[in-house]
Amino acid sequence: MNKTLLLRITLGAALLAPIVPITPHGTAQVAAAPAAPNSLNARVIVKYKVGAVLLRKHALAVHDQIAGQAQTLGQRHGLALRSGAGLHERAQVVFASGMSSEQLAAKLALDSEVEYAVPDGRKRAAVAPNDPRYATVGGSGPASGQWYLRPNGAGVRSSIDVEPAWNTTAGNSGVVVAVLDTGALLDHPDLIPVATAGNLLPGYDMIGEDVSDSGAALGSFLTANDGNGRDPDASDPGDWISAVENASGLFQGCGQQDSSWHGTQTSGLIGASTHNGIGIASVGRTVRVLPVRVLGKCGGHDSDIIAGMRWAAGLSVPGISMNPNPAKVINMSLGGSGSCSLAYRDAVTEITVAGVTIVASAGNGTGHAVNSPANCPGVIGVSGLRHIGTKVGFSDIGPEVSISAPAGNCVNEGPGQPCLYPILTTSNSGLTTPAGPIYTDSFNASFGTSFSAPLVAGSVALMLSAQPSWTPSQLRTILRATARPFPTTGADNGSIPGPVTQCRAPDNLEQLQCYCTTSTCGAGMLDAGAAVQTAALGVLPQITVSPAAPLSGRVLTLDAATSVVLSGRSITSYQWAIVNDGGIVTGLTVSPNGASASLTPSAAGQFSVRLTVIDSAGAQATSTSNIDVAAPPSPGSSGGALGASWLIVLVVAVLALARRRA
Repeated sequence: MNKTLLLRITLGAALLAPIVPITPHGTAQVAAAPAAPNSLNARVIVKYKVGAVLLRKHALAVHDQIAGQAQTLGQRHGLALRSGAGLHERAQVVFASGMSSEQLAAKLALDSEVEYAVPDGRKRAAVAPNDPRYATVGGSGPASGQWYLRPNGAGVRSSIDVEPAWNTTAGNSGVVVAVLDTGALLDHPDLIPVATAGNLLPGYDMIGEDVSDSGAALGSFLTANDGNGRDPDASDPGDWISAVENASGLFQGCGQQDSSWHGTQTSGLIGASTHNGIGIASVGRTVRVLPVRVLGKCGGHDSDIIAGMRWAAGLSVPGISMNPNPAKVINMSLGGSGSCSLAYRDAVTEITVAGVTIVASAGNGTGHAVNSPANCPGVIGVSGLRHIGTKVGFSDIGPEVSISAPAGNCVNEGPGQPCLYPILTTSNSGLTTPAGPIYTDSFNASFGTSFSAPLVAGSVALMLSAQPSWTPSQLRTILRATARPFPTTGADNGSIPGPVTQCRAPDNLEQLQCYCTTSTCGAGMLDAGAAVQTAALGVLPQITVSPAAPLSGRVLTLDAATSVVLSGRSITSYQWAIVNDGGIVTGLTVSPNGASASLTPSAAGQFSVRLTVIDSAGAQATSTSNIDVAAPPSPGSSGGALGASWLIVLVVAVLALARRRA
């Protein structure tokens, strides 16, 4: 029987910050948001406008300069502002007591030198639920092993088929994947530091100071749980929350939990040592993993996460040395509900312009809207699939999703039974502090879109290993173009009444297992082998059909203009061919330069066309597209509107009725 996976993200001490749009008059407008714990201790991200007087440099240390900006801004508005960490040269965190973050953001947004002000919310890692059917009672397995990496078949349809990718490249140690998470544990036999011939680079801890309702002074580091602030130590001390912490103070309402070792788990999927005779294989094999600690107890603040994104990408962060190992890929298995804020939009834009690809998990809210930052423009958002290829119950969905990948599921739901399709990865046995390295298994199982995203990030790293010059936009295009179609049959609901339905657009209701569509779960199921092979070749033919809904008897145009080749190359030849006419097409009319072709289907049905593209270096690739043609609407049919003859009859009837009344 199928096991319904209900995996939720619980927001921490604050909600995701609302978007702060800028009006034509230059005054920032702040949308209202519900008050959160710490409601009288405001924490806000402020970005100043270019040329702001507040940004004038003085002969001061970085920390003193930032503090002076906050003090001056506060004086303008009659507020006692305290400065927090800087995000970049025009953005910083500020604190105030006696008001909520939303109230402070609204006040500061009125300043003529402020571009935007948003509450500095928290994001949480997407973790497995404490459901009795997923009890961690010890054990081993599963019999399916790392099913999600191997070739797909009739019983397992969502596997990413990474072996053809490995035949192309086993990874490149020059490609760095930053893992923004809870940090990583360096004593695991499959997560070995670079200094001892492994894949794990020295990272950074970006978790800064807290302000708490319990009166903790500015400069306390309760979220960090390591007694200090930002430093080069990215190890994970644990993120457990005790019953006492959950009852009051900074972590009130965050939920009592054991330590997740979440960053160790996501890191293992991307870069665990492979072909070493022990443990698990990773997608990236030999790519380097850069742990950046941005999540601690009850998640992490947006400001720390954004600072971590910037540092990982090789951009400057005030008061911190530049990253000596800039990442080409950033994995973010974290999120919170709400729209993509201006602070995240800023960061994503700057990072992607720098050539860094960002991958983020869609979220585990049982079919609700995609989390931030996965819903930010420019981010590759990833939803989660069951082994059979349907949306797994806990995964969020929406039009912002780029692609989907395995997230783990159990199928059987008898008490004490081993989970059949978990995600196996590196972890630790400690319930609070680290105790000893382990692997997750059938009884201590890992599931969630947190683990779908690293499969995509690792695949992107392999693509870059084969073709380092691809841009984030090109990589996303290849991932989507090579994705396998979602299945539309073959699933069942087990003990849940009714058939499996097609996924609908997210609303206020939970949405469990469903058949994915391209408008809800992205372009399709991740095919790592096809994506890496395409990247290595450097040519990607793409066919655009116009109109998008072809009709019989109407001219149909096929365009190859969106086909992709490597930078510095050009397409020298387009070759079109009908491979299956379906009895409805007879030939193609090709444009003089070959970049487009047209034809007129004679009836409804399906036909197939093949496009071969050859570039200036002699590389070539072929793509085949199946095109469905519908019959045109019958004469006079207009979707329920009345035709001309009916309108005449109606007018005559109305006039006759008027004469009778007269």
